[in-house]
Amino acid sequence: MYGKLRRRGCMFYFLLIAAVLFLFQLSLYAEVNEKGDESTPARLITLAVEYPGIEITQGQNINMNIIFHNRGKQDENVQVWLSRVPKGWNAQIKTYQYNIRAVNVPASKDKSLNFEAKPPEKIKPGSYLFRIEAKTDDGKFTMAQNITVHVKAAQQVKQEKKGVKLNTSYPVLEGPVKGKYEFSIDVQSELDNDAVFDLIAHGPEGWDIRFKPAYESKYISSLQLKAGQSSKISVEVNPVSTAVPGEYPIGIRAQTGKVIGETSLKVVLTGSYKLKVGTTSGLLSLDARPGKPANVSLYVKNTGTAANNNITFMSYKPENWKIEFKPDKIDTLKPGELKQVEVTIKPYDEALVGDYSVNLEAKGEKDTNDSKEFRVTVKASSAWGWIGIAIIIVVIGGLVVLFRFVGRR
Repeated sequence: MYGKLRRRGCMFYFLLIAAVLFLFQLSLYAEVNEKGDESTPARLITLAVEYPGIEITQGQNINMNIIFHNRGKQDENVQVWLSRVPKGWNAQIKTYQYNIRAVNVPASKDKSLNFEAKPPEKIKPGSYLFRIEAKTDDGKFTMAQNITVHVKAAQQVKQEKKGVKLNTSYPVLEGPVKGKYEFSIDVQSELDNDAVFDLIAHGPEGWDIRFKPAYESKYISSLQLKAGQSSKISVEVNPVSTAVPGEYPIGIRAQTGKVIGETSLKVVLTGSYKLKVGTTSGLLSLDARPGKPANVSLYVKNTGTAANNNITFMSYKPENWKIEFKPDKIDTLKPGELKQVEVTIKPYDEALVGDYSVNLEAKGEKDTNDSKEFRVTVKASSAWGWIGIAIIIVVIGGLVVLFRFVGRR
């Protein structure tokens, strides 16, 4: 009995010490967090360019990121513009789709824009200065960054050290928003030594772009090549689900030290094609009589992201039945648009009483289609009903006359 009490006492002291240590660690964690929150300024935003100084050859375009770092506790709206552009150059700040004049940078986040510049056709070798300026809406933060571009003559480049080349036979792929696109690129090293090349992709915001060895499923971020060796890689591109139809450029780069090879790819999104057929009531059955038309209303809806044109209708019906669509064709349906179609179903004059299956289908562009199967119940003609009633009346009348005649006798 004494031993049990002693063990329980030891266990109680052990749990008490553990609880004290836990509360001590918790207080330290809260203190660190509190200090961390205090160290974060209310507002702080900075501007940086990816490459403040670059060297290009005559005729080569410039493409790099402009990065805003928001280290404050609140979102910031920042105006941004090019205050200096060399004469004859075509320069702009943009995203994958729009030219940008202002950008929203969430608190504690980074936001990237794209700086593009195209030199004039007959540009002379030399140094050219660009200046990017930015400020918050209230003017409290003003920022500026210079980009110095050194342009070299084409003949001078030919005499320089060999580098790396990126080549692709199919730089433009086209398809729907929800498609997956895979480019094949040949990476050719012209160096006199072995090297590891970092693989970098610049594409639309939110897109998933990854590199793979050719004919393999694993993903890579670098590629090792021996002197003079070439290797094929695949670039897998998955557009963001909210992308709209349009053209989207993607920049690909292989880099080791100061040796850089670049190529441009493009994905052209044409939108997805989908149709939906149904009834407003949801019912897929109706009654009909032999040789008599029965009507049903269908709706056709474009549930894709691209306009669907030349929508036609087909039916699969019992032999000798007649089916008509009004209208018999829809010229175009915009994304999300819905139109109603009236369908007349006329059973064969000698159709037997019973249930029949009729399939109605709408067919549009890119082999898009949808159909609905209806159960048509053929009932006896109403004329037979009146004939039956007349026969009953005649029979009843005959019986009445017969009873009276018998009663008199």
